[in-house]
Amino acid sequence: MSDLVLAAFAAETGGHVVEEPRERRFERFRREFDEAAFRSTLAARRLRFVGRSEAGYPSLLRELHDPPPGLFLRGLGAAELFGQPGVAIVGARACSSYGSQVARLLGRELAAAGLVVVSGLARGIDGEAHRGALEAGGPTVAVLGCGVDRDYPAAHAQLAARIGEQGLVVSEYAPGVEPAPWRFPARNRIIAGLAAATVVVEARERSGALITADFALEGGREVFAVPGEITSALSAGTNALVRLGATPLTSPEDVLEALGVVAVSAPEPELGETPARVLEALAREPSGIDGLIRETGLDAAAVATALAELELVGAVAEADGLYRGARPQG
Repeated sequence: MSDLVLAAFAAETGGHVVEEPRERRFERFRREFDEAAFRSTLAARRLRFVGRSEAGYPSLLRELHDPPPGLFLRGLGAAELFGQPGVAIVGARACSSYGSQVARLLGRELAAAGLVVVSGLARGIDGEAHRGALEAGGPTVAVLGCGVDRDYPAAHAQLAARIGEQGLVVSEYAPGVEPAPWRFPARNRIIAGLAAATVVVEARERSGALITADFALEGGREVFAVPGEITSALSAGTNALVRLGATPLTSPEDVLEALGVVAVSAPEPELGETPARVLEALAREPSGIDGLIRETGLDAAAVATALAELELVGAVAEADGLYRGARPQG
């Protein structure tokens, strides 16, 4: 039986279908289903489908107890991308500026080391992880909880287009399927299933990111959690994961070491005395411009010039008026 007929039937009925339904409605649908025409329609929209019985189907995904019958693909990336080692980076939609910067750093550093960054295209941590991977020129995979033809959220349409240029946007749901709350936990199992390791950056106590971590643990995959402030609600979920045995993540090298990947060290930027002084202060703690003036003894113009230079070389990042080092500290 065709894997595609199951995916098409799920779209027709609005259900979650991973095995052949034992009902007359499905038998009628299967008899009338024209696979060649369906695939032709997909091709006309620059979409593809790789079935569970096909060679291009991700081998890690087959290890799930309920792997999808297939994945719909959008983008220029080849299905062989699934054969490369991948890491899922997930977390809160309404993340902190710190969480945003950490997710972007991890996406950038892990993609630069050759890993495929997998996430869910959502606002917050997911989007920043994808952006970091794109900055490194690496492939990234976005997994949707709706039809593969949808950009969800719509605000990430441009990001989805950039992902499609270097990687893939994928879904188990056929074109036209609307997003629904129950589809996102199902989507999360695919995020975890495509990756050898999952990193949770920030998560509240009942965050969907914790569902992804649960799926990863069930599959015997590595799970990392970025520890956070004990007073922050955004750290409640990640700190709980650490308490339950997840590996605390302190640098991208933690993931690379666990997966047996050797990082290629990027050359350190050559900095003048003033930018180096400002960067040293930021290595101790994040700060605003006024704090840097007090910490370094430099005047406002010198600090502003140094920060501009550091931002240009990717050594610092700013959010909400607070500057942080944008590279892991060894």
